[in-house]
Amino acid sequence: MIQLPQNVRPGTDLAAPATAVKVALKRLARRYRHLIEEIADAGADLRVLITRAAPGLLALTGVGTETAGQLLVTAGDNPDRLASEASFAHLCAAAPVPASSGRTDRHRLNRGGDRQANRALHTIVLVRMRHDPRTCDYVARRTLEGLKTKDIFRCLKRFVAREVYRHLTSAFSGALEPSPAA
Repeated sequence: MIQLPQNVRPGTDLAAPATAVKVALKRLARRYRHLIEEIADAGADLRVLITRAAPGLLALTGVGTETAGQLLVTAGDNPDRLASEASFAHLCAAAPVPASSGRTDRHRLNRGGDRQANRALHTIVLVRMRHDPRTCDYVARRTLEGLKTKDIFRCLKRFVAREVYRHLTSAFSGALEPSPAA
C-alpha cells in the first residue's frame, strides 16, 4: 500500500474545505480501485465465454475481449442468418456501396447495419494499422497507389469482416455437430 505524505491525508475537521476535499478524494480512489477489480473480473469471465463460443476469434490480430464479444452479439446464435461473408459484412455495416458517378469508380461504406459491430471492426483495423507489420505494409502500398485513408479503412474493414466470418461460421458449425456419446 502506498503511504501518502502527511499533508495529503485528510484531517479530522470535516468543516474545513481542504479536509472535505481530501476525504472525498479518498472515497473516490477507493471506489476507483474497486471498479477496476470488478472490470478485470468481468473481463476474465467474458474471455472464458468468448473462448467457449468461438475459440479462434481471440487469436486474431487486434481482436480483444470487447470487440470479440460485440461481434458475437452481432452474429447472434442463429448461424443460418449468416448466409455469406457479404451478408455478415452488410450486417456489420462494412459492405461497400457503389458511389460512382461519371468516370469515377469508387465505393463507400454502408451506413446501415449494426453500428457497434462496425465500431468493433474499426477498432480492430486501428490496432492492426499500428501493430501488425502486414497491415502496415498494405497501407503503405495502397497509399502509394493513390488511395485515401478512408478508402484503405473500407478495404481493411471488409477484409476483417471476412476473416471474422470464417471464424464465427467454423465455431457455429462445430457447435451444431452432435457430440459423441461418452
